[in-house]
Amino acid sequence: MESKKQVSLEEIPKLEPSYFEFQAYWGVTKHMGGLKATKELIELCHINKGKYVLVVGCGVGITPCYLAKKYGCRVVGVDISERMIDRSNERAKREGVEDRVEFRVADAQSLPFEDALFDAVICESVNAFVEDKQRVASEYVRVIKPGGYVGLDECTWIKAPPPELAEYLSRIMGAEFPTCNNGWKELLEGSGLGEIVARIYKANALSQWINEVRQTEFLDFPRAWYRFLLLLIKSSACRRFTKEVLTIPKSIFSVFKYFGYGIYVGRK
Repeated sequence: MESKKQVSLEEIPKLEPSYFEFQAYWGVTKHMGGLKATKELIELCHINKGKYVLVVGCGVGITPCYLAKKYGCRVVGVDISERMIDRSNERAKREGVEDRVEFRVADAQSLPFEDALFDAVICESVNAFVEDKQRVASEYVRVIKPGGYVGLDECTWIKAPPPELAEYLSRIMGAEFPTCNNGWKELLEGSGLGEIVARIYKANALSQWINEVRQTEFLDFPRAWYRFLLLLIKSSACRRFTKEVLTIPKSIFSVFKYFGYGIYVGRK
C-alpha cells in the first residue's frame, strides 16, 4: 500500500507552516519516553502475536512497524496527515512489514472502523492536540473488543509551569497539556474503561534523546536534517516558524522541572 505522493521541490514553498506538517516533511516524529514508553504500553495492553492493534496518530509509522516486526501482530496506523501516511508506507516497505501493516488517513474523532474490531488501541502524544478529547476517547472504546485495551502515552505537567512556558508550548505545538493530577486518567474513566493504570514519569533531555534514537533507523536523523536545511532554504513559512520557535522564554531551560509524561491504560 505504498503511497505514490511525494513532496517535490516545487511543492516545498507551499507547505503549511505547522508543527506537524514540518515534522511530516522531515520524516521524524517523536513522543515522550521514546521506545521505553512504547514497550511499557505494549506490555500493559497485553499485545502479542495474533493481536489486532490500531495505532492512532501513527506519525511516520515508527510504532506500527515496530509492533509488526517485533511482536508479529497485525497493525493499522491512522493519521490525519496524508504526508505522515506517505512516510509510514515508505517505512513499512523499508522494514519489510507491508504484509502486516496498513496505513490510512483518518480523523481520530471519527474512526472509519466498525465496532469491537481491535484488541488494543495505542496513542502516543496524540490527544493533547485534539480539540474534543472525550469524543476521541469514546471512539477508541467503540472500536476495541470487550476485554480490549486503550493505552495512552501523553505529555503532562508534573507541576504547574510558569505561564510564559505553558503559553509558548501551546502556541508552538498547538497542544493542551493537563496536570498529572487530572486529565488523562479521568478521560479514560469517563469513557467507561476500568482497571485503569496511571504511571507518571519525570523526564530529562538526555534520557529523552537516548530513547528517541533507540526507536529510529540509523539514517532517520541525517535525512531529517537534510530535509530541514532544504526546507529552510526553500520555504519562507519554515523560516517564519523556525524564528518563532527560537523566540523562547527563559523558563524553557528548566522545562523538565515541570514537564513529563504519563502512561495511561484502561480495559473495556
